[in-house]
Parts: sequence; structure tokens; C-alpha cells
Amino acid sequence: MPDELMTTTPRRDPSMADVALAAGVSAQTVSRVATGKGVVKESTRQRVVDAMQELGYRPNGAARALKFGRYRSIGVIMFSLSSYGNMRTLDAIASEASHAGYSLNLIPLRTATRSSVSGAFAHLNEEAVDGIIIVIEAHRLTDSDIDLPPGLPIVVIDSDDRYHYPVVDTDQAQGARLATEHLLQLGHQTVWHIAGPEESYSAHRRRLSWEETLRDHGAEVPIVLSGDWSARSGHRAGMRLAAMPDVTAIFAANDQMALGALNALHSMGRRVPEDVSVVGFDDTAESAEYWPPLTTIRQHFDEVGALALKSLVATIERRQPLQTDLVSTELIVRASTAAPSR
Repeated sequence: MPDELMTTTPRRDPSMADVALAAGVSAQTVSRVATGKGVVKESTRQRVVDAMQELGYRPNGAARALKFGRYRSIGVIMFSLSSYGNMRTLDAIASEASHAGYSLNLIPLRTATRSSVSGAFAHLNEEAVDGIIIVIEAHRLTDSDIDLPPGLPIVVIDSDDRYHYPVVDTDQAQGARLATEHLLQLGHQTVWHIAGPEESYSAHRRRLSWEETLRDHGAEVPIVLSGDWSARSGHRAGMRLAAMPDVTAIFAANDQMALGALNALHSMGRRVPEDVSVVGFDDTAESAEYWPPLTTIRQHFDEVGALALKSLVATIERRQPLQTDLVSTELIVRASTAAPSR
């Protein structure tokens, strides 16, 4: 037959059924051995492993699981990749995972609905991960919305303790208290607040702590102006506050809204910090370059991400129980705050 007429039948990869036939077991037993889930006699397990190696069968992550007893893979579900804090946290998770010898399977979600979360967990279950880190806003979902695979280690970041899973987060209340007390100790009679969005746990906790701190110091609690974390929303709130002559101190729930407030104050002829002091939250890389350089609360996103990953790996490898941890904040004093001029 001429060479040009010859055809080659593509080689079919071995299936789970092929392994079951070669090992003389059921496909369900092969699945149990491959995933490490369920009880299988050691002699049967070895027979299945030998059949897999002989046939070259490699299900998702199974080869690694057979060798190490786990998949060396961590799933990460994140509800926003656009925020400064989430990107810093993800970078720390990835760096620590690489150091520990784990790969990451990232699933970003645009909307926090029951169907989207369920789909993310189903995908990670197919990819055979050893554990999951969820970066979530507490007010976005209820307990009934989260249906996780049983027995899978879970760590939640940026949330409160109403979920039945360990939480690793910045101490939001401590940060807001440091910001508010700093302004009160400078001699300001009260502190106005530009809050983050209502659905955000971080914004909610900072707002509550700001209010509690004012009450603890016997200071008046002004009305709250809310934004959406953006500099534009901070500018809108700042324009309202700049028109109020009794406003001498502002605590913005993040640095971006503080930037917008600074611009509004400048445009309205209110000097910072001579007329109005401003404190932000996050300590973004640019906050030291604001006009004037911004006093702010430093979040240690790298520590939060690394701690979440280390805790998860410790549970996976040594079966240590996961615990809830809060990472302390730090007040960074720059030129945007001073004692009131009058």
C-alpha cells in the first residue's frame, strides 16, 4: 500500500475501566485508590497501583496522590482580583505555596451566588485539591450558600467567625481604633468617617470600631458617609465634608477613598492637615506619595496570605487542627494629620 494511503489509529489513553479489569477490581475501587478517599485493603491498593503503573494510567493528580498520599495542590476561590489587598494576599499565598511544594488552582468569581460558588467547588473537586482557601466578603453569602466537600480542609480570609471554618484576617477593629484614637489624641473633638460598601465585612467592622472608639472617648458620633472603595466615591464624600466648617478630622476606610477626600479638600480650599486631618487604611504603595503623604493603617496582607497557606498545609500534612487567627495592624503616621489649628 502506498505510504500516502496508510493511516494510523490514534492510541487511546487507558481508562479507569482498563485499570479495574487489569487489577481484577471494580472501577469504584480504582477511584478510591486514585483519590485516597475510602477504605481499601493494602493488598488491593497495591494491585491497583501496579495496574496503573503498568498501563500508564494518570487521572487528575492521581500519580502524585499515589506517591505522596496527597495531590500537592491548593484551590483558591477569590471574589475579586481588582483590589489592592486581594492581589497582595494572593501573591503571598502563591509564594508560600511554591515554597511548600504546592501548586495553586485559582478560581476568580465575579458574583458570589450559590450557583457560582457550587460550580467553583465542583471544579476544584474534579481537579483533586488537598484543601481550599476562600477570600470572601462575609456579607455576600450565608452559611446555607456554602456547601463544601466533607472532610476537605478549608481556610476563609476576610470574613467573620459566623462560618464554621477557620478564619485568617487582619484585625479590622484594632486598625480602626488606632486611626480614630490617633486623631482624638491630637486634640480633634470628633472624627468623621468615610465607610466602605455595606456588603463588605471589612468596612462593616471598621465602621463599628470607629463608632465604639468615639463613644468610649465620650466624643460625638457624626453621620457616616459611604463609598465603594474608589477614589471617586471618596471625592464625593470629601466634597460634602469639605463644605462643613466643623469637620477637622476624617478617617477613610481605605487609602483610595482617602485620596479622593484629599483632592476634594484641596479643591475647596481646606488645607491638610492645618484645617482637616485625614487618615486612610491599607498603606498602599502610593500612600506615601499623596499630597500630603498619608497617615494610614498598615495591613500586613503578606502575613495574612502566608499564614492561611501555612495553616492549611499543616492540616493537610500533619492533621493539625485549623485555628482562627487575626493579624495585627500598624499605625503609620505621616504628614496628613496634625493637631487642629483652632
